[in-house]
Amino acid sequence: MNPIDMSRQDAHLLIALEPVVSRALDSHLNSATDWYPHRYIPWSEGKDYDGVLGGEPWDPTQARLDPAVRVGLIHNLLSEDNLPSYHRVIAELFGLDGAWGTWVNRWTVEEGRHGMAIRDYLVVTRATDPVALEDTRSAHVQGGYEIDYRGDVLASLIYVTLQELATRVSYRNMKQICGEPGCEALLQNIAQDENRHMIFYRAVLEAAVQLVPDRFMSALAHVMRTFRVPGHSAPGFARMGRTMAQAGIYSPAQHHEEVMLPLTRFLRVFHAEGLTQEGEQAREEIADLLKAAEQRANRFSQFLAIPHLPESEAAAGVRR
Repeated sequence: MNPIDMSRQDAHLLIALEPVVSRALDSHLNSATDWYPHRYIPWSEGKDYDGVLGGEPWDPTQARLDPAVRVGLIHNLLSEDNLPSYHRVIAELFGLDGAWGTWVNRWTVEEGRHGMAIRDYLVVTRATDPVALEDTRSAHVQGGYEIDYRGDVLASLIYVTLQELATRVSYRNMKQICGEPGCEALLQNIAQDENRHMIFYRAVLEAAVQLVPDRFMSALAHVMRTFRVPGHSAPGFARMGRTMAQAGIYSPAQHHEEVMLPLTRFLRVFHAEGLTQEGEQAREEIADLLKAAEQRANRFSQFLAIPHLPESEAAAGVRR
């Protein structure tokens, strides 16, 4: 498959980045560890559900997992469920030839494990209603996914880098509060995968900054201004997002302090040289966006500090 809807400029950029992609791919394959989802599921806890097998219906009292972690896992699972659409999107962006194509397929292999493992864990431990989970999955996957930056390879690269880092942060924070050893081990593996994916993309971006500094700054400002997680269209996303934010799984504070700041520092955004006026203006916008993100993070932290915070006020802290 070849990239589609792509400018000549983006096609040339993909070719120029191919040697970097090849090195980053080799590094990823050398560091990646295959793991097996079935080894992290407490199958002995499972029992038949109602239906054909005549087992026990699901009941809310059966769920023992931390409620915020349960919500976080459901949210992330719904995001993982759209893997067919994600594969299509990045295959169209990067192509399926050469190192880019090998990466696209390897990434799909690793992401596929995440959804399998999370669903099995939730269903076997009866952590959530399996009927509601399937209904939500069906609705979400039926809607499909399209990246907001279609036709812009550089912005798409920036987006997937930020998204991989954000996902790693959320899995790590769920691990810290879940309180279930088996779940902790599962989340550790997934977080490590997401971190390696981020490192791959970050290496490619590091080269892109040098190749097209002006374009990079403009694309980064655009993505920072418009960023939203891929699961934004999932049923109940706003409610799940509020729960995750209030529990410290992923909030405006994490987005600013653990995603935006580390990436801009690593890429030396404010030390890049060779910018024209266009690039300098974009960099000024990036600085303004970081300040605004810091202000949102501070407001949200202040909301959390209010005793017995009503949900409506906490939601306002997420939205602002």
